[in-house]
Amino acid sequence: MERSLSMELVRVTEAAALASARWMGKGKKEEADQAATEAMRDVFDTIPMKGTVVIGEGEMDEAPMLYIGEKLGNGFGPRVDVAVDPLEGTNIVANGEWNGLAVLGVADKGCLLHAPDMYMDKIAVGPEAVGKVDINASVADNLAAVAKAKQKDVEDVVVAILRRERHAHLIEEVREAGARIKLMGDGDVAAAINTAFEDTGVDMLLGSGGAPEGVLAAIGLKCLGGEFQGKLLPQNEDERKRCLEMGINDINKVLFMDDLVGGDDAIFAATGVTDGELLKGVQYKGAKGTTQSLVMRAKSGTVRFVDGKHLLTKKPDLVIR
Repeated sequence: MERSLSMELVRVTEAAALASARWMGKGKKEEADQAATEAMRDVFDTIPMKGTVVIGEGEMDEAPMLYIGEKLGNGFGPRVDVAVDPLEGTNIVANGEWNGLAVLGVADKGCLLHAPDMYMDKIAVGPEAVGKVDINASVADNLAAVAKAKQKDVEDVVVAILRRERHAHLIEEVREAGARIKLMGDGDVAAAINTAFEDTGVDMLLGSGGAPEGVLAAIGLKCLGGEFQGKLLPQNEDERKRCLEMGINDINKVLFMDDLVGGDDAIFAATGVTDGELLKGVQYKGAKGTTQSLVMRAKSGTVRFVDGKHLLTKKPDLVIR
């Protein structure tokens, strides 16, 4: 992939964030998601690439745009797989909560897992704890391993977990081990990425969430030198068939980084929609909007934070061609 593609992709997440942030706190998650999706799709048309959506808004008959299999880009440039979540945290934005993001990831064609829309058990850590955790190990053992790797006491380790009834036992195990917990309403992509940044105060992500979001998180952590492991959790016969179609005959198979994001290159871009530990959300003042974005490339290891100031009267549809 061409290195210039990184900065081009930031324009996509910026547009999605600017469009969806108008709906912050208004209690209308569908409208926020639609705004993000439409803006993201429009800007993708200007990006120099030949992209195919492998993780998107659903199958062709379920989503009018950014559906799985849809072609993106202006038809020039590298052939890439594209994973998108135009609004990671629709409830977050609807309720005006923390860590709403516009997110995308790309990798060379054929390198991203076509993760089905089902649950995935997950564990994510930053670079210091790579090779130290095991999704099949006990919570206590993983906490001890992360604490040792980060030269902390277990009592100082912070674990991000989605606030879900299914996680009641997991939460109890973490508490019994003595670690601290940051419960989230939504947004486990942001939480996984946060494990690689010391200032966020998050050391590990545990628990189950969407498999497509797991691939996006893995793209980000590949760029950051972190680690992500996952196991698909099919809930019914149709989902089990999807696993078989993917070549996963063993439901307990652990998906490692190379299973989720193959090759030696990938790009991850995210723009804050609402404020979070890592990125500030969109701010508006009259005809101006400000954004803060993160863009990273695995091959070079480059991590950039991009502050944007946008004069919205000059790009009313968020696109300058």
